[in-house]
Amino acid sequence: MTTITVDLGARTYPVLIEAGLLGRAGDHLAPLAKGRRIVIVADENVTGHLAILVEALNGCETVILPPGESSKSWAMLERLCDALLAHGVERGDLVVALGGGVIGDLVGFACAILKRGCRFAQVPTTLLAQVDSSVGGKTAINTAAGKNLVGAFKQPEIVLIDPQVLDTLPPRELAAGYAEVVKYGLIDDAAFFAWCEANGAALLAGDAEARRYAIAHAVSAKARIVAADEYETRGIRALLNLGHTFGHALEAEAGFGHALIHGEAVAAGCALAFDYSAAKGLCAAEDAARVAAHFRSVGLPDGLAAAGIDAPATRLIAHMRHDKKMAAGTLPFLLAHGIGRTYLDNSVDLAEVEAFLAAAR
Repeated sequence: MTTITVDLGARTYPVLIEAGLLGRAGDHLAPLAKGRRIVIVADENVTGHLAILVEALNGCETVILPPGESSKSWAMLERLCDALLAHGVERGDLVVALGGGVIGDLVGFACAILKRGCRFAQVPTTLLAQVDSSVGGKTAINTAAGKNLVGAFKQPEIVLIDPQVLDTLPPRELAAGYAEVVKYGLIDDAAFFAWCEANGAALLAGDAEARRYAIAHAVSAKARIVAADEYETRGIRALLNLGHTFGHALEAEAGFGHALIHGEAVAAGCALAFDYSAAKGLCAAEDAARVAAHFRSVGLPDGLAAAGIDAPATRLIAHMRHDKKMAAGTLPFLLAHGIGRTYLDNSVDLAEVEAFLAAAR
């Protein structure tokens, strides 16, 4: 078993990574619950994993929700809170989020506000959730104005990652999660990006060791960044948003639906961030081309057309203006001086970005 600690003082928690861990989750969740009620929240796509987890806990209460990004909504948040209250959940009980990033975000936010704070654990079942959204405590729902605009910081008590559950993940979802793996190399680890170029195809094809290594490496990187800047106030954690400013605008334009899922938008967003950096003369065109080529090689979109976006640049900029990071009319962008050399730029002119997107279109 690999154990990675997210060091946050009184809120410190472990991330455990091991093949077959789902079937042994009771060994870690039951002691954490200390005899209190455990309620598992899962979506309809993971009922097979749910059965294994319920058995591992010798039975417990469950809540089943619809799958998909549309569940990160006001209506579903209300439905979940009502369901947890109907189960009699108390602040000392343990709510377990079993599923992908949608379930993790929704359950985490519900536990942040229910009775002013309930305990919860993350058991992510998608690659995206395992390497990114289950760790770090960011929780949120989407609104008509944009993605993740209503939420709270709420750290889990523990994260249990079983790479074997990825064997049941649809190829498209697996590839989308891989975009978040690549992101860690692009941020500040050029050697890991080179590893991705050499091993990404094997990871997606089912190589167990490649999956274990990538998950552990990504979680370690995120744990380090979150520990240094938990609430994204020092400009360090913002690096994790690489590709997301462009990507969230693409998701909003696509309607937060099946047409363009989150990891695909992140891949396109990362490619656009590097293309824009190259256009500004910040990084070599060869680096931008290398990023785009790797995403294409694994079937991920490398820009607007590949993401199925043909909206006017003005509309994409309008989506960006709803970004939660907007401050005094300025939107911070993650740009790059090269692969593994990402930085936060607070001086980007949105008119210049609009011209870039118009040309890209």
